[in-house]
Amino acid sequence: MKICVLGIGFIGLPTACLLASVGFHVLGVDINEDYLNKLKSKKIKLKEKNLNELLDKALNKTLILDTKPNKADIFIICTPTPLDKDNSPDLTYLIEAINSILPYLEKGNIIIIESTIPPKTTREIIKPKIEDLGFKIGRDVYLAYCPERVLPGNILYELIHNNRIIGGCTENCSKMVKSFYEKFVEGEIHTTTAEIAEMVKLVENSYRDVTIAFANEVLKTCNELNINPYEVIFLANKHPRVNLPDFGIGVGGHCLPIDPYFIISSFPKTSKLISTARKINDSMPRFIVSKIEKFLARKDNPKIGIWGLSYKKNTSDIRNSPSLEIVNILQAKGYNVKIYDPLVEGINYDKIKFESVMASNFLIILVDHDEFIKEDFKELLSLMDTPIILDLTNITEKITLPEDVEYYNLMKS
Repeated sequence: MKICVLGIGFIGLPTACLLASVGFHVLGVDINEDYLNKLKSKKIKLKEKNLNELLDKALNKTLILDTKPNKADIFIICTPTPLDKDNSPDLTYLIEAINSILPYLEKGNIIIIESTIPPKTTREIIKPKIEDLGFKIGRDVYLAYCPERVLPGNILYELIHNNRIIGGCTENCSKMVKSFYEKFVEGEIHTTTAEIAEMVKLVENSYRDVTIAFANEVLKTCNELNINPYEVIFLANKHPRVNLPDFGIGVGGHCLPIDPYFIISSFPKTSKLISTARKINDSMPRFIVSKIEKFLARKDNPKIGIWGLSYKKNTSDIRNSPSLEIVNILQAKGYNVKIYDPLVEGINYDKIKFESVMASNFLIILVDHDEFIKEDFKELLSLMDTPIILDLTNITEKITLPEDVEYYNLMKS
């Protein structure tokens, strides 16, 4: 069976490699030729667990990378869907991918959309393009929306073990696509309509964004009350029907800060809560900077070391990172900032951890990487000038600090 995966990025590349590893003949297509050449020549070190090994084994055997599609039995679309300047979904990449496969479609083909898209996109935008060629959806060509539901850092495992939702344009479409996923997915596979599957993807990430926004409001309110927000969340979660997430410095990555807008832009009148949650979470970096500046005012010309630049712990991903936004705001205000993140490469930052704390007044921890827990803080803090730690992740709960170090977390303003 031949499979063509369009969009060889964060989702498309692991998907293509996994399918090649289980015996399918896979053509991976991406418009970025330079990127594909670097993948082929192993000039890119992939951060995703086990992906480098899988790619090495598959290349030129069961996986071919190219800039153009070709005939296949199954086409899987994994192109990105960015937001435009008005925070509306930009479907350009998706439509270009669909248009690129139209000349190669044959009876019996399956088309699967995994890209995040607004509700009704599959039926109202993609389906007509295929039918214009004379194909009958559900009889000649099978079309379905099947959202990815994976966590960066664990994508290959979750592609196999997570539950999947298949939203077919017809019941026959769902049946045909389910039979394909059953060949490699060990999680439960649920079938539904394309519209429901599209909405489920958006609801999942909007739900997480809304609950984080609530936790962030709890943090702000507790700060006003001058009480411990960590203890409030901890004790509230002792209720059998309460499960609040941790508050933090903001929401990053490619899903949570983006996907809610797919609902907001299409249905602004019925998505007031989702819209408000987005505004709350987007406000967090500047709220955090305001707290940081209260401490920085204690020193003339403060020297700041910042640890953590990715959007969450144990990843190199800086997409929509609130940590990066905080750094940018502080630098724009003229502060002397040195940054250390052992997982992030390829950007202008200070790689050497000792330089990030040398003669500094403040060490600000923005991301709770496991690597930070293993550090010898006694040695590092001895290099600082009157060390003050602002731990915005509460990571220092897991380490022992020298007694003479000033330490603050989000409990104190």
